[in-house]
Parts: sequence; C-alpha cells; structure tokens
Amino acid sequence: MSDTLIAQARALLSNTHGSTQDAQSTAVFAPGRVNLIGEHTDYNDGFVLPCALAIGTAVAIKPRSDHIIHTVSRHVAASGLLRDKFAIDRPIDRQSKDFWGNYLRGVIVAMQQSGLRFPGADIAIVGDIPQGVGLSSSASLTVAIIRAMLAMGRSSQSSRITAQQIARWAQWSEHHFADCQCGLMDQMAAAAASPGEAMLLDCRSLESRQIRVPPAITILVAHSGVERKLATSEYNLRRQQCTMVAQRLGKTSLRDIDIALLSTRANDMSELDLRRARHVLTEGTRVARAVKAIENEDPFELGRCLRESHDSLRYDFEVSVPQVDALVEHLNHTIDHEANGCGGARMTGGGFGGCVVVIVKSSAASAVEAELRRYLSSRVAKPLVLTTDQTLVATA
Repeated sequence: MSDTLIAQARALLSNTHGSTQDAQSTAVFAPGRVNLIGEHTDYNDGFVLPCALAIGTAVAIKPRSDHIIHTVSRHVAASGLLRDKFAIDRPIDRQSKDFWGNYLRGVIVAMQQSGLRFPGADIAIVGDIPQGVGLSSSASLTVAIIRAMLAMGRSSQSSRITAQQIARWAQWSEHHFADCQCGLMDQMAAAAASPGEAMLLDCRSLESRQIRVPPAITILVAHSGVERKLATSEYNLRRQQCTMVAQRLGKTSLRDIDIALLSTRANDMSELDLRRARHVLTEGTRVARAVKAIENEDPFELGRCLRESHDSLRYDFEVSVPQVDALVEHLNHTIDHEANGCGGARMTGGGFGGCVVVIVKSSAASAVEAELRRYLSSRVAKPLVLTTDQTLVATA
C-alpha cells in the first residue's frame, strides 16, 4: 500500500505544484500502528508492543527558491483538499485548535530548534489511516513529514539522524502544537517498526527489537465506531495522575516502582491513584508475558494477556467506553466459541473510543472475522476491519 500512496502523493504534488520529475523531488512513507499491548505505559518509561500497519501517510516534496512552505493534503476517503502556507524564515505560529497543519508546523519548529535549516518547499500529503480511530494517524503524519524534509535536505547531517531523534521531534510537535502530552510509542512505531512484526520497545532507553508474529497467530483491528480525540479527552489527566503518584513515592516514574512498594504505601494515596498506578505496573508484566506467548506461538496465553489488559484499562485506568467494552466482550465470547479461547481482544490506543485489537489462532480467524463484520454492520455506520499486513479488508 505504501507504493500506491507514494504514487498518489507524487501525482497530487504534480497537479498542485507542477512537475515532480526534477532530481530534487522525493517521496516517503510512514506507517500507522496498532498497539498489541502495553497501554499508557510509554509515558511511564515502560515497555510497549506496537505493530506497524500497511496503511499510513505518504509525503511528496520538492524545494522552492523562497522560504515558503506550501502544503496540500488529502485523505483517500475524502474528496476535498486541506491546505497550509507559511514562511520558515520567521517565527512559525500555532494556528487555531484542531487545525491539521499544526502537526506540520510543529515538526518544522522542532527541527529548526535542533539546528537544521531548509529551503521552502512544496509538499503534498496523502494518507489512508481512518481519522479518530486510534491508529496513530498523527504520528504517521509527523514522521512522514520529517522524513520528507530530511530527504529534501540530503545533507550529511540528515543522514546521521536516528529513528529516536525523528520520534522525539514528532513527539515535540504533539506536545507543543497539538496539546497532547503523548509518550513516544506511536512516533517510534512510525519511525522504526516493520509491517507484520511487533516491536518490543523500552520507552526509557528507546531500545527495541522486532518480534516476528508467527503464521499460527492472526491479528485483526476493528473500529468501535466511537471517534476519539486524545487532546480533548482525559488522556493528559491520566498522565498527570501517574506522575503525581510516582513523585509521592519518591520516584520520577512509575517504571521505578513495583507492586510490593505500591502495596506498602497504599495507605498514603487515594483509591483512585492506587488504581491508576496498579494498571501501569501490571500492564508492564503483561507485556513481558505477551512477548513470551508470541515467541512460544501460544495464542491462548496471549489472549489472556489481552483480556486482562482490557479489564485493567476499563476498571483501574478508566479509559474505555461502553461501546468498546461491548465489542470486546462480544469478540471474546466469539473467540471462546470459535477458537476454544485461543485468543482475546482489548481496546487499543489511548482510549475513550477508537479501535480494538483482536488476536486469535489463525485456523479460527476467518470465522471470528466473519462474526466481527456481522456484529459491526448492525451497529456502526461505517464498519472497519483491517489486518496488520494488508490494506482495509472489510469496509462498508
């Protein structure tokens, strides 16, 4: 799918800004992601297990002779174009809340603050990640823009820039131009993960390793029908709560706390704070269990990890919503019936709507997917089901 999107981005650039045949034009791609497990652990310096998707964002770019950034953007499911235009030789302002171009502006400011300098550019962006479903469309967008700016520069300095640095610039844009205090998981997945493989990421050191998903295990992603917006939800509040608990226990991060310490200090905090911390600590252990289950090709244990994760997110961290809970419960019941419990489902992403991720033994995947389509078609206006290594496989 990346080749198709790149071709579409090149065509959009040509149609709106003239020929792209000159040697200075280039095009890049960055994927979306689904997080298999490890939710709300990234900004607590913990471990996460995202998986890159085949869908994502393509950016075509060519330099201008002035200092103007002129951008057009479209989503494959929409008919209209979005535009932004600004100068990079003067202070770049953040525009009104929810303006899509803030992500673009933010990454350019972040790169400038690191000492990188660029000419103006004509930019065309094409994406196929559904908006507001929790599959990291914003991280895909910002990482793709950074890659395009670096590719246009083609300097020795640009060639030495790591995936970790790209992720940090993208995160800075989210924090300062989009009002979302996200962790680094999404940006690292967009910058370093390989489609069809899971990536075990240590969000403190940013060290990672690829985890091959065996053919015996199938991963599906389904949209609940509830659109989510992290910046306007309680996501930032959850991060603040985690930081406050860690500080109260004399640590800088919940990564440095274990269940035993939490239990001994339970009387020093509210029930609410205790539940928030308990989710983060137990989720960390589930990530380790899930990696082992994948490597052992054990969909039953992997499913148990997902089910426990959802319960923790639902009751301790309180970031799920009724529609997502109902979908997860139906999927787990279906997996019990069709796959003898060899798999599981949970909400994925920051919460408050969005998608669920389903892992099931491959021999039962078709039956589970068919039931998933049937369930969604009667409840969601535009059902969406996709796999991690294909484009959309079930839409209406």
